[in-house]
Amino acid sequence: MNKLQTVFFSAVITCFSIIFSSDAQSKSIQFEDYAGLWKGNVPDYNPFQVNITIADLGNSKASFVLSNDKELIRKEFTLKDTLHIELDKKLYFEGVVNQDKSQINGFIKLGNDFYPTQLQKKNKAYKGILNLSANHFLQPESHYLEIRKVYNSVEGYGAYPLLGAWVDDLRITNNNIYFEEFKTGLIFQGELKESQIILSVGLDSIEFAKINYIKVDKKGKTETIEIEDGWTYAKDKLSLKDLEHDIDQNSLKGVESVLVAQDGKIRYENYFNGSNSTTTNDLRSAGKSIGSAIIGLAIDDEIITSTQEKVYDYLPQSYQYTKDEEKSKITIEHLLTMSSGIGVYENDYQETDDWLKTVLEPKLKYKAGERTNYMSSDPFLLSVNLSERLSYPLEFYMEKKLFGPLGITNYILNTDDKGNPYFAGGLCMTPRDMLKFGQLYLDKGVWNGKRILSEKWINTSFKKHTNLENTSKKNAYGYFWWHDTYTVNGKSISTMEARGNGGQYISIIPELNTVIVVTTENYNKRGAAQQTEKIIEAYVLSTLMEE
Repeated sequence: MNKLQTVFFSAVITCFSIIFSSDAQSKSIQFEDYAGLWKGNVPDYNPFQVNITIADLGNSKASFVLSNDKELIRKEFTLKDTLHIELDKKLYFEGVVNQDKSQINGFIKLGNDFYPTQLQKKNKAYKGILNLSANHFLQPESHYLEIRKVYNSVEGYGAYPLLGAWVDDLRITNNNIYFEEFKTGLIFQGELKESQIILSVGLDSIEFAKINYIKVDKKGKTETIEIEDGWTYAKDKLSLKDLEHDIDQNSLKGVESVLVAQDGKIRYENYFNGSNSTTTNDLRSAGKSIGSAIIGLAIDDEIITSTQEKVYDYLPQSYQYTKDEEKSKITIEHLLTMSSGIGVYENDYQETDDWLKTVLEPKLKYKAGERTNYMSSDPFLLSVNLSERLSYPLEFYMEKKLFGPLGITNYILNTDDKGNPYFAGGLCMTPRDMLKFGQLYLDKGVWNGKRILSEKWINTSFKKHTNLENTSKKNAYGYFWWHDTYTVNGKSISTMEARGNGGQYISIIPELNTVIVVTTENYNKRGAAQQTEKIIEAYVLSTLMEE
């Protein structure tokens, strides 16, 4: 269990089991009356699509304004080519003005997350959007709250205030409720009323919206939202009626999307349980494969000369004291194949104030290259290593080299304890963009006729370098790509997959010229990965093989 999970469950179990024990329930609130699913009704406009305006006031002075239906915050600053503007203790903007002064490319940092934004100049002002709706739990169409029983040493009720969110600092006083979302730092506070729950969403100095929740029996029907993002549809659509029936009947639980592209076109796209084509999903460890692509781009650009470079050559000087004879042998390739020999897992270092110190100080568990164990410390070290090589922030490099060329704009980058992008997971993307990333790899580094990543890197990434010794199948493993084999009617079908907690999969099947994406809300649930693999094998591949 990592730090986010620990904070979440300790908040829920400790606070609610104490506050809503039998003594508390004898007062004004009978909390069990609130058990169930609640739908948030946001205003007609989307309050989480926030306008950004940077206005030139003359004499190198400028103002930074956030607004939705009203002005949220205004900050005056000195206009320079490189900007770093603190807006709130949990909110800041970083940006770079391009050469002809026509736009500013940047990121809003909210809590632990980066949101990309591009501001275009209109008259004397630059205008853009902060898309907080990139958060799964701030999507207007899928804004739910769930309250259910939590079983522990003291029986009580747990509120999962926003599905997909991590709760911190939970407080209940009479009918008033307060909590923070751990990753973003957003504050939710309001009232528990007889037939509704009212919550204000904001920061210390900003209120983005006030949301009314009403109780519902199930999530609403998913509506198709058409977007233009470079994808085209095949004429011969794929029919997966059995899949849709079993999701509707809850035989397959928590499925949010299934997409299939074959021969470069989408043959199947469907969303479930309140999600849609604009809903982002936390990829968790499937984001490791994105990190691998970024390392490949850095090698293509000769920022990294080869995968045989020693990792310690580009780690911060203040941590070089942790280096010893065995650690000095760790290479970039060792990290890419989970064979560094480091024995520090994610829940070990994410509980500390200094992740890098916690990962680097202990002696190696195994010699580098000797054993392969799936863990998150290796991709974490890769993001630190690349950050040290760049003359500008890593998030700008990722945008310039991968997300921008792929036309991916609706995403969130999770960060480490120092505020750098975290290659071990936590990236949020839409299923269509996940499919696009898989297609890039299937097409050997080309998207829509444009080369983005070298074919050499794709081939090297997909090579079976090692076997994951601490997984049930001992899967062959590439550069953060899983190998697996599915069986349909006695025929074996080989795949390369990006995989994340809860069953978030990007599955590439070269034999069928196909990419499959499955996303779910089943984070930290037993059997989630097996369910996704069942969807791929028993529903999608079986149908494709019958054609």
